[in-house]
Amino acid sequence: MSQNIILNNQEIEHKITRIAYQIYETFVDEEVIVIAGIAQNGFVFAKKIASALEKISTLKVSLCEVFIDKQNPTLPIATSLKKEDYQNKGLVLVDDVLNSGTTLVYGVRHFLDVPLTKFKTAVLVDRNHKKYPVKADFKGISLSTSLLEHVQVVFEDGKNVAFLS
Repeated sequence: MSQNIILNNQEIEHKITRIAYQIYETFVDEEVIVIAGIAQNGFVFAKKIASALEKISTLKVSLCEVFIDKQNPTLPIATSLKKEDYQNKGLVLVDDVLNSGTTLVYGVRHFLDVPLTKFKTAVLVDRNHKKYPVKADFKGISLSTSLLEHVQVVFEDGKNVAFLS
């Protein structure tokens, strides 16, 4: 199966910067913001957004890794921060690709147990194949694909790429 590059390194870096500015505009009245990335690529993407945010804003950024079993999202979800660490703060839940929405919706559900001042979602690629009513507030690109196609994001220093296969 062939691979078509949908975002190259420069385009991904541009999307990260734009999303960071959008997050800053949304959370400008907050002192602390939590960037919670879904384990593996979502967390790598979250770290990149957090780094960009720290360059452009005065917000104090806390990173949180979210551990969700993507094959069985109903299992308990764990985070690298305690609930008290993100309670009454602004939070952005981040993943690399929004496919069916399953992972993101269960991630959102987990954080709804704690009072937050604001809660938004961010993804690099939104595939528009949702089976749950979840949307990305901040997205790098929207892509209409067939259900048989697969979007993969690879984060490597200076060689970030998103491709469709």
